[in-house]
Amino acid sequence: MARLFVSDVHLDGGAPEAITQFLNFLTAQARHAEALYILGDLFESWVGDDDSDPAKSEVCAALRQLTGSGVAAFIVHGNRDFLLGRQFCRRTGCEHLADPTIAELDGERVLLTHGDALCTDDRAYQGLRSTVRARDWQRRFLRLPLIAREQLAQQARAGSQAHTARVVPQIMDVNASAVETAFRALGVRRMIHGHTHRPAVHELSIDGTPAQRIVLGAWYEQGSYLWYERGRYELSELPR
Repeated sequence: MARLFVSDVHLDGGAPEAITQFLNFLTAQARHAEALYILGDLFESWVGDDDSDPAKSEVCAALRQLTGSGVAAFIVHGNRDFLLGRQFCRRTGCEHLADPTIAELDGERVLLTHGDALCTDDRAYQGLRSTVRARDWQRRFLRLPLIAREQLAQQARAGSQAHTARVVPQIMDVNASAVETAFRALGVRRMIHGHTHRPAVHELSIDGTPAQRIVLGAWYEQGSYLWYERGRYELSELPR
């Protein structure tokens, strides 16, 4: 059976067509797979597991139906939903994976990561990432009232959009040296990640050995997923 990979779905109540498409993907494609891997940013924002937003609840219920049918679902934190916690996992049946993590696919060790940690040229973002991933910061944030967290998340999204608009696009892509370091440090020859919204398959050479970096697409304008079965990988688009 196939294993499917998605990233940067960015689901939000303000974009119901994307939610509908993802729910259809769960029933039409993922339901027939062995496993689904969500490599970060399933949601446009997630301010805590106490979020009762109806659109997010609908997605959580659909994931529970998927895992309840016997399909394993794994999730990695992204830069928008790094506060997904234990309650979310209990609610959906998803298993949280560390970032990075190594998955064994038919005997091959494959590196799975959201991908933002590889964008080391964007120093401003990396500084912010270090701050918000600290447990003390997260504890303080989660103690705030839900409405305050939602307002701060909206401000952060506006700031992120402004940062993206003024930064050279290449700076927000992965750094080649960071990619090579990850391959060497973890002893793998294949990597799957998202974050950059630039779906592609990159063939590399690491110390004379062939390697491959597969980049997943975002779901802002269409669906995108990676299909894997018996050593074959295929990026697919879902028109909207």
